[in-house]
Amino acid sequence: MDIANGIRKQARRLTIAREGRSSAWVEALRADTERLENAASSHHIEKDALDIASAWAVIGIFLVLALAGVSMMSIILIPVTLAIVVGMILGLAAEKLSKLGVPRVLNAVLLSSAVALVIFLIINSLAGPMATLAQEGPDVFQRTVDRLMPYLERIKWLHITPQTFESGPMSMNVLLENTGNVLHVLTNSLTPAIVQGLIFFAALLLFLAGRITLRKTIIMTFATRTSRLTAIRIINAVEQVLGFYFATAALIYAGLGVVMTVIAYFGGMSMPILWGVFAFLSSFVPFVGIATITIALAIAGIITHDDIVFGLAPAVAFFSVHLAVENLVFPAVMGRQWELNPFVVFLAIIFWTWMWGAVGAMLALPLSLIVMTVVNELFFDEKVQPQLPE
Repeated sequence: MDIANGIRKQARRLTIAREGRSSAWVEALRADTERLENAASSHHIEKDALDIASAWAVIGIFLVLALAGVSMMSIILIPVTLAIVVGMILGLAAEKLSKLGVPRVLNAVLLSSAVALVIFLIINSLAGPMATLAQEGPDVFQRTVDRLMPYLERIKWLHITPQTFESGPMSMNVLLENTGNVLHVLTNSLTPAIVQGLIFFAALLLFLAGRITLRKTIIMTFATRTSRLTAIRIINAVEQVLGFYFATAALIYAGLGVVMTVIAYFGGMSMPILWGVFAFLSSFVPFVGIATITIALAIAGIITHDDIVFGLAPAVAFFSVHLAVENLVFPAVMGRQWELNPFVVFLAIIFWTWMWGAVGAMLALPLSLIVMTVVNELFFDEKVQPQLPE
């Protein structure tokens, strides 16, 4: 403040001097003024650097606290976030039903009921095979050890011998003891899962019923016409991307699940329908899903067949089909404009899995699509902007 006042006083003196003083006096005042301005400039730079450092520190603290809050409130945020994402995916279907004259409340009830029916059918189709697999778990584990033991013994640095599975933490007795602990953990997790399921369906129903009102509220939050236009464009683009992407992906991955069922059937695998369902669901989790199902299929093939070549054939066939679908069919149908950077998607999967577990891994792709769409719509200088009527 003192430097600024000094500059103003010098400026007034310089003005007076120009009016009635000699040139030497004017030059002296000009030199003093430049010195004060340079001092003010240096002081201003130091202050700005300190302000920037303080601002980044505050932002960092806020992000740490926000991530901690997101993790601690996962029991509520997971179903609500999932409901919002599913509701936005169903946005195109909701628009079509509204154009057909279906009321908003009935629209929401129909779509949420359809989602509940799909989830019920998936759970029902998995219940029987999973119960059989749990019942035969010890026998499957023993057969797996017997078949893989010759290959594991060849890898000397692993130090795995038949005695490894007869005593110690990897023995059958320990496995059976831990089975009871796993069932206890699953039982304790059942109540939170039911609560989250109820929150999800309630949030989905309310989101679909009040979707139009919520859109208007978000748009009218912005003060200027340009900002409102940007909000309208972003909301429409997000709903279009999510709806088209997952509708197309569901059809493609359903076909992939059918192919997986055929591969498992002709490959001599037990419960081929279960393999098909797993292939369909795992395809929605990029990289991690395909890797998990391929490794599981390879292990199951080695257990089933005496020849390792025939044992690995189903895994190789499925991986080849999935590779062709992801790199040829999917880009041809979806177009290149919605492709995501694989490294960014991988980081998103790791981050959301760390935050929210398996559900976070499933939400990583839609959340990445939302962020990509928002960024593209905020920086669209080369696009033609639609104009609202005056």
